[in-house]
Amino acid sequence: MLPKEIIAKIRRIEITTSKLVTDFLAGQYESVFKGRGIEFDEVREYQPGDEIRSIDWNVTARMGHPFIKKYIEERQLTVMILLDASGSSYFGTSKRLKSELAAEVSAVLAFAAIQNKDRVGLIIFTDRIEKFIPPRKGPSHVLRVIREALYFKPKGRGTDIAGALRYLDGVTSRRAVTFIISDFFAKDFAKPLSIASKRHDCVGITITDPREMELTNAGLVELADAETGALFMIDTSNGAIRKKYSDRSRRMMEERLRLFASLDMDHIDIRTDKSYIEEFIKFFKKRKKRR
Repeated sequence: MLPKEIIAKIRRIEITTSKLVTDFLAGQYESVFKGRGIEFDEVREYQPGDEIRSIDWNVTARMGHPFIKKYIEERQLTVMILLDASGSSYFGTSKRLKSELAAEVSAVLAFAAIQNKDRVGLIIFTDRIEKFIPPRKGPSHVLRVIREALYFKPKGRGTDIAGALRYLDGVTSRRAVTFIISDFFAKDFAKPLSIASKRHDCVGITITDPREMELTNAGLVELADAETGALFMIDTSNGAIRKKYSDRSRRMMEERLRLFASLDMDHIDIRTDKSYIEEFIKFFKKRKKRR
């Protein structure tokens, strides 16, 4: 039985995100994510202007006059959400924790998918696979995805993006639109990401807190590594230390952007101190223009 506050939070996110999808994202989602191709619909009599190559010669021979095959676009997609629930996701110095923002973003994507009659699945990972929800359709399924994204308590604290991508390959038999929601504080995932991006339509969604980009001057501060538990002291009043910290953060971001660019992979950068809707709209516009 879920606690009442979790049920209330799920309901609040359901109302908020479904409205955002309806008002801003539904049409844009459909316009940039296409189905696998076309599928056969029916055979009808040939009409002037129809393409000759569409003629069904077997039916034409039986009926004595030309018939053509009619096709329709196969619209249904499989959408997979890979959600990083490692220790570093439970950090936030602004409006919310990164994990809470990631759960809400997962809800937006799930509602957009279901509204377009797509199937949506969820893989929650840390340094191991924590939870797998196979892709399905329907409102009740979306609520399950939201509930797990919000309430699931992971056992691991590290981050293994490579392992999550290999697991994705094992549980999907068809091409999927794959959203990887993480802070990407992980190693050795470039090659698995390259392999996954060839098979799937991968989109990286980076969740960042402003204090991960730069430190404020708060004197001597004790910090803990969220994934290893290691404690260390840092003198934030030292300008050289703050600069070294921000330079390192910037280099990590630039390396990640170079990786995405080398794979021709779309990405969305989201921060805990800003609205993510504008970033989603920019992403959809950019992708639509490129198409």
